[in-house]
Amino acid sequence: MGKLSGIKVVDLSQFLPGPMLSVMMADHGAEVVKVEPAAGDPARDQAPFEAGQSIWFRNLNRGKKSVVLDLKSDAGREALWALIADADVFIEGFRPGVTARLGFGYDAVSARNPRIVYCSISAFGQQGALAHHPAHDMAVQAMAGFLSVNDGPDGMPVVPGAPSADMAAGLTALSAVLMGLIGRDRTGRGDYVDIAMFDAMIPWCAHIAGAAIGGGDPPRSDSQRSLGGAAFYNVYETADGRHVVLGGRELKFVANLLNALGRPDLVALGAEAPGEAQAPLIAFLRETFRTRSRDQWVAWFADKDVAFSPVLDFREALAEPHVAERGLVVEMGGAHHIAPPIRFAGDAPWAPRPAPELGADG
Repeated sequence: MGKLSGIKVVDLSQFLPGPMLSVMMADHGAEVVKVEPAAGDPARDQAPFEAGQSIWFRNLNRGKKSVVLDLKSDAGREALWALIADADVFIEGFRPGVTARLGFGYDAVSARNPRIVYCSISAFGQQGALAHHPAHDMAVQAMAGFLSVNDGPDGMPVVPGAPSADMAAGLTALSAVLMGLIGRDRTGRGDYVDIAMFDAMIPWCAHIAGAAIGGGDPPRSDSQRSLGGAAFYNVYETADGRHVVLGGRELKFVANLLNALGRPDLVALGAEAPGEAQAPLIAFLRETFRTRSRDQWVAWFADKDVAFSPVLDFREALAEPHVAERGLVVEMGGAHHIAPPIRFAGDAPWAPRPAPELGADG
């Protein structure tokens, strides 16, 4: 039995943040009923496909049930009320006001089921000047300031490689829902959670945007210590056109590498010099890393205590022995699953449950 066995979730969300929240609950035993329109969650149609399903859809919706309902019809609304009657959690990801217009806002739902924890996930929240502004992940990252430091050497912001606003919202929503369930155990009543992708992103800037938080200048990626302004927290090109990173600025790592490279004179610069003052050290490391291929540097660093990593593509990363050792990708029935990152010592080995076919459960 999973930690969430006995918890019933009714999930009206699609795409990424809401399904991420509910799949983490399903992976740990919750009964998740995915309510879909006749066309299904659009993620079902997103390539690539494997074993007859979208890999994206499967990894965000495994272990759930699928029910197709037309919420604009009397029959569809009655069917949803029947699902809500004994539910513990209700998730919706519509634009603000949509569920209320359909008759399923928090006030209506909690009136029938006072113990329910109701979670709304949207781009900018249910209230505020931007509440009704349409946005997916990149637009939220842009509005939250993160795209300004997701830039190339020319200062041009580039499309982010990870849907951080989507994922931050899903993870924040999971924490909020679990807090709501704990609170319900104490009070007997559920609660309402308004999760905004924008709100969920803002705390992620505390380590890079301290001055801006205090009313000062915004960070620049070419000088801020965690964004490219520090020699030992930076990306370097290798002789074969690939890349490696130094990912730790502690004095011991600086000394270990620069002593091994015969440049102890640069240790103080790497450990103490602020921002742009590290430019000579960065230039030295750039020149040095261009003298060997990426894989030659991997071999060279093998016996050195330095926070170093090669830059791998996803195929290389997923083929790393560490992934297999940790059981992070599981293949079953010709389908590959990313294993849940939350695991408990007392649990049985995790085995994925299938993702539902559209409408398979009603």
